[in-house]
Amino acid sequence: MNRQRFLILALALSVMGAAAGASDIHVSTLVGSDPATSVAERVMGEAYRRIGRVLVVHRLPGERTLMMANEGRMDGELYRKLGMERDYPNLAIVPVPLLTYEIVIFTRGTDFAVNGWESLRPFTIGYVRGIKIVKENTAGMKTEAVPAMEQAFQKLAMGRTDVVVGNRLAGLAAAETLGIDNVRVLAPALASFPVYHYVNKKHAALVPALVAALQAMKADKTIDKLQKQGARGAPP
Repeated sequence: MNRQRFLILALALSVMGAAAGASDIHVSTLVGSDPATSVAERVMGEAYRRIGRVLVVHRLPGERTLMMANEGRMDGELYRKLGMERDYPNLAIVPVPLLTYEIVIFTRGTDFAVNGWESLRPFTIGYVRGIKIVKENTAGMKTEAVPAMEQAFQKLAMGRTDVVVGNRLAGLAAAETLGIDNVRVLAPALASFPVYHYVNKKHAALVPALVAALQAMKADKTIDKLQKQGARGAPP
């Protein structure tokens, strides 16, 4: 760690030390066993450990996760795309990407040329409630929102939906867990973007220390290692 980064980290730690008994940081995220969530939890768990805090993750349904983080009932949001602070002004981004999140279409027999979100209009679409990019881009289409990816794939298997739209890693993991065969991922992806950790603004003093910790983890390849572990479900 270079001198400037060390000084930033030391300054932030001194600010944090003033809050006695506040070592735990409680953050929210969506319910379900998404490998992307596992990656983000591992990365942020290590980042918080390096600055002397303990990360506690709470899985909540739908938009409650963002609302509770924004209202300060949670200390932050585990991971979301860039720009969430526009709709949730009490959230402050930690501007170091944790992983790349890829939104794709899953089918079991339904086949069509993918040409953006509008390609989905003829179909009944399953997705996990609370994933804002899917909700926003399928507005006015036939959708079935469910609390978790496993339920989306159960509806797909029963023929109640034509496709499932969601994170690639989460969908493949759900299909494998449920033993649903013949699941295909259509190409190209509908969206691909980095995701970031957010804290409630009452914890804005933590941001410089978290940035320094994440940059150090990127430099020493810790993030690469944790991404591989989380993607394949390896124990922490």
